[in-house]
Amino acid sequence: MKILSTQVSGLLQRIVSNEEEAIEETARLLAQAAVGEGRVILAAFGEMEAVTFTALDGVEPFSGAVRYESGMAIESADRVWLLTRSVNDPSALELARSLAEQFIPFGALAAEKPDEDNELADLAYTYISTGLLKGLLPGENGERIVQPHALAALFIYEAVKLAYDEMLGE
Repeated sequence: MKILSTQVSGLLQRIVSNEEEAIEETARLLAQAAVGEGRVILAAFGEMEAVTFTALDGVEPFSGAVRYESGMAIESADRVWLLTRSVNDPSALELARSLAEQFIPFGALAAEKPDEDNELADLAYTYISTGLLKGLLPGENGERIVQPHALAALFIYEAVKLAYDEMLGE
C-alpha cells in the first residue's frame, strides 16, 4: 500500500510539473464556451467516463458542461474536451478528425506525450498528457501493473475545473 501511495503521488507530481501550462490553456479554451453562447462538451472514452460522471453528477458540477453523444450537433461556439486513455483510440480519433474538419476548437487528454506520431495532439488546440504509459508497480512476472488512468484524469479534471471556475469568477 505504501509503495502504491508513493507511486501515485509521484504520478500526480509529474502531472503538476509537466502539464501546468496545458491545464491552464485547456481551462481557458473551455471558458470560451461559457463566456459565449456555447457548451462545454465532455467527450470521454472508456474509463475516462469517470470525469464526465464527476463533472455532471458530482458534488460540484462543471458549469455549462454536457455529455458528448455520438452524432450530436456541435456548434462553432461549443468547446469540446476529449478524454481518452490512448491516442490510438479509434472513436476518439474519429471525433478529433471531425472536430478539426469543422474548425471546432477542442482540448484533448491522453497518456502519450505530444510528438510527431501523436495525431490527437496535432489536431487538438490544447493537449494534456497523463504520462501514464506503463503500470506503476512491478508484477509477480516482471510485468508492470496498476495503471490508474481514470485517477490521473480526475486529478487533471479538478485542476482544470479550479482554473475554469476562477476564470468565470465562480
